[in-house]
Amino acid sequence: MNTASALAYQSGFANHFATEARSGALPTGRNSPQRAPLGLYAEQLSGTAFTSPRHANRRSWLYRIRPAAMHGRFERREDGLITNQFDAAATSPNQLRWDPLPIPERPTDFVQGLTTAAGNGSPEAQSGCGIYWYVANQSMRDRFFYSADGELLIVPQLGALRLATELGLIEIEPQEVAVIPRGVRFRVELLEAQARGYVCENFGAPFRLPDLGPIGSNGLANPRDFQTPVAWFEDREGDFELIAKFLGHLWSAPIDHSPLDVVAWHGNDAPYKYDLRRFNTIGSISYDHPDPSIFLVLQSPSDTPGVDTIDFVIFPPRWLAMEDTFRPPWFHRNVASEFMGLIHGVYDAKAGGFAPGGASLHNCMSGHGPDATTFERASVADTTAPQRISDTMAFMFETRNVIRPTSYALALPQLQSDYADCWSGLRRQFKS
Repeated sequence: MNTASALAYQSGFANHFATEARSGALPTGRNSPQRAPLGLYAEQLSGTAFTSPRHANRRSWLYRIRPAAMHGRFERREDGLITNQFDAAATSPNQLRWDPLPIPERPTDFVQGLTTAAGNGSPEAQSGCGIYWYVANQSMRDRFFYSADGELLIVPQLGALRLATELGLIEIEPQEVAVIPRGVRFRVELLEAQARGYVCENFGAPFRLPDLGPIGSNGLANPRDFQTPVAWFEDREGDFELIAKFLGHLWSAPIDHSPLDVVAWHGNDAPYKYDLRRFNTIGSISYDHPDPSIFLVLQSPSDTPGVDTIDFVIFPPRWLAMEDTFRPPWFHRNVASEFMGLIHGVYDAKAGGFAPGGASLHNCMSGHGPDATTFERASVADTTAPQRISDTMAFMFETRNVIRPTSYALALPQLQSDYADCWSGLRRQFKS
């Protein structure tokens, strides 16, 4: 096993990287030479169509000990709590909120602890997303996983993770996120006793940084803060399991070697991580409340200009300085649908009931906003002085299509039956 460069990273986003864990493993001047160096096999990983425009094309050349085709026959296995059938239960316009899922008592790794909360679209249509919770108390050891259905945006809430991937090692902790491209094989190791978090599986176009328009060249998530791992590999043989997610179902194949055997690679279809605390927040310094699009980290574009399939939005620590303005998120209805999670601290639109590890769902045109306590407090706040929101990190998966909760999620005891009561204390204030 090679570990010399396990914790090194290359900075940048969607650039062309070149990295080798053994000197001379990368060919010089040829993408796919007749014989790859060091007796390795050359293999191309394509994350977009071959004919995608150059600026959007994602692909990497891998130089590995064995080709990815070498494994046993895949057979269907139990899907557990993973499903991409999002129409099994009636989707209501009610506002929904869940408490955090408990950590299981029995040994549970990342794949075993994945639960589909909601989603839309389908992997077959290559549009939409699956939204999952994960809970785990043990590492994946001799098991490896990949999704052929979409790229995976992993958002830890409790416990740090090491993601051992074909293209290198990534370590993330709460308030950091990682993206694993479609098809990349990996193993999840726990760096602490317990882990819990969220996953968004993007069935559509790969996530990218949004254009900044009139903001200019700096702000929001800066490209330099995204990190891609350097080459790292395992040369390990044994009785292992390769689990594939394909068309919403899990398949299992025996494999007699670690598939994390890429000795060198170059390209731009690779895993990456981002520290949410590095987000450069933009906001109003005069009056009025900007739209939440100013908190956009990553977007998956759709075929409609200006409308994304998925937006990944965060609500980080920040200063509020608007005068004569209701500063918390305002009451609103939206053509988009919003699945929110809380990573750390307190969300500034809710005085209680929204705990770290919990989630809420406000679907298309379902009214939502601050609870009664927050409204009363914000309505009399002194807006001549700036306010620091420091103890928070919330996020939102926002989609163009209705987000359908699964039957399992709707039956969970963690679903709060009294969530709508948070608005019942809003008093009539109209004076005719």
